[in-house]
Amino acid sequence: MILYTMMPYEAIYPVENSEYEKQRVVDYNGISLMVQKTETNSYQIVRNLSTDPAHYLNSEYSPGQMINIGE
Repeated sequence: MILYTMMPYEAIYPVENSEYEKQRVVDYNGISLMVQKTETNSYQIVRNLSTDPAHYLNSEYSPGQMINIGE
C-alpha cells in the first residue's frame, strides 16, 4: 500500500513517548543542541538549534555525531 500525503511521517506513525524522554536540549560549546542518550552513556546529536548559519556548516555539530557531556 502506498500512502500519498503531505503530513509528516511522525504524524501518521507516532513514536512512543519513551523515545522523547531520552532527548534533551543542551548547551555544548555555546551551541544549543537537541541530543539523545545512547546505550554507551554518550549523546548523539539529533538537531542543531543554533541560529548561526556557520554552526550548520561545521560537521562537528551535525545530526548523528556523538558528543560527550560531563554531567
